[in-house]
Amino acid sequence: MTDHDAESCSSQFIYDVFLSFRGSTRCGFKDNLYTALTNKGITTFRDDENLRVVDRIRDTLLEAIKRSRMSIAVVCQNYASSAWCLDELVQIMECSNKGTKQPVFPIFYHVDPSDIRHQKNQYDQDMKKHESRYGKDSHKVQAWRLALYEVSNLSGKHCKVNR
Repeated sequence: MTDHDAESCSSQFIYDVFLSFRGSTRCGFKDNLYTALTNKGITTFRDDENLRVVDRIRDTLLEAIKRSRMSIAVVCQNYASSAWCLDELVQIMECSNKGTKQPVFPIFYHVDPSDIRHQKNQYDQDMKKHESRYGKDSHKVQAWRLALYEVSNLSGKHCKVNR
């Protein structure tokens, strides 16, 4: 590993936690989690709180991941429908696997981790849509698939629907 690789995932942390989530979890669960973390004095990055209008959103998000001590990925049913979420997840997993070995804590929110791991059901549909846009063998789609597989194999919290 080069010095540049080690530095690519943060030489100076400015956040304790990067919170990755799909918009559908914005109200309710994600807001409660964010409030609980900040009430404990944990500096947490979330895009609706920390982005300024003049920021280049993608660059700011990826930099915030690199500058966070750890990431929490709130992976929900439609997480893979968002190229933004998948780009975040790739960066999160890169920072976990290289350099500073930043921890990743997944929360599987109303989704079975095996659906993510094997890219079944909604995850299969979403990834097929990405393949039709970018090409089945595109580097981007392959990186997304690998990141989904890796996060689904991590120990985390599984929040199921209570009906």
